[in-house]
Amino acid sequence: MPKTKVDLKSLSGKSVAIDAYNALYQFLAIIRQPDGTPLKDRSGRITSHLSGLFYRTANLLEMGIKVAYVFDGVPPALKEVEIKRRAKVKVEALVKYERALKEGKVEKARSYAQMTSRLKDYMAEDSKRLLTELGVPWIQAPSEGEAQAAYLTMKGDTNYCASQDYDSLLFGSTVLVRNVTISGRRKIPRKPVYVEVVPEIMKLDQVLRELEVTREQLIDVAILVGTDFNPDGVKGIGPKTALKLIKKHGSIEDTLPELKDAEFPAEPRRIREIFLNPKVTDNYKLDWKEPDIDGVVNFLCHERDFSEERVRKALKRMIEGIKEAKSKVTLETWFG
Repeated sequence: MPKTKVDLKSLSGKSVAIDAYNALYQFLAIIRQPDGTPLKDRSGRITSHLSGLFYRTANLLEMGIKVAYVFDGVPPALKEVEIKRRAKVKVEALVKYERALKEGKVEKARSYAQMTSRLKDYMAEDSKRLLTELGVPWIQAPSEGEAQAAYLTMKGDTNYCASQDYDSLLFGSTVLVRNVTISGRRKIPRKPVYVEVVPEIMKLDQVLRELEVTREQLIDVAILVGTDFNPDGVKGIGPKTALKLIKKHGSIEDTLPELKDAEFPAEPRRIREIFLNPKVTDNYKLDWKEPDIDGVVNFLCHERDFSEERVRKALKRMIEGIKEAKSKVTLETWFG
């Protein structure tokens, strides 16, 4: 699919709706000790997600990027199979992680540890509290956070929808930007190789035009390959074949004769409906406020054992960055 690589600083002055759970899972996976152990405070509470959320958000605000985070609500019933599959993967990864540690294979242990990340309730609540102290708006979605983030961009309330998943396009996001929360120098799993990860922008109309399909047909292509709501897709069908079939027949239902004995998604209409008409809310307000410096320091440093010196330095850079944002973004419009 067509995508354009951009410099993160080029998003200065723009607003971005970020799929919060997507970002938090990335932080939980990446921010770990050499042996794979997540960061924790003195009480044993995991803080990797807070570390990632604070420093990355401060960095984005410093660049003049207005971020808002969208949190997941109740997942659609059809997602249950995928949720169970992910839970099984985490259990299996935990067993492999512990075995690798016993064998002294630290690098391998770390790679397995990254697959065990679980987002617990207190992590989401801590994240919301931190964002509030930072003056950054967050929205509680009724269902899929990614769908709500896409909705904000469709309405024009934000310039971009940020997620690692391409599903944002299926949910109707007019512009998707990837790698916002993980840009920078990153190590390739299980290899002594580092790559520079840069943001990339994808426009829905450009994708549809280049693939020569409608949004509904793009959804059907995804269903054939597999989505969160039918993870297995149709056996033996990859993206290229799926696209060819949908362009030839027009819809999933019309491909049935050609698929013959293949195991077909049981409820393509329901899956399609989740993407076309997801549960979203208009009950939100994108209001960027001045950060509560003492509130941030009290929470991160006094309650979660972060380095006060590092936190205050990041906050200072963030505030200075906001003040020095491009001339088209005044402090009044920023905090208004």
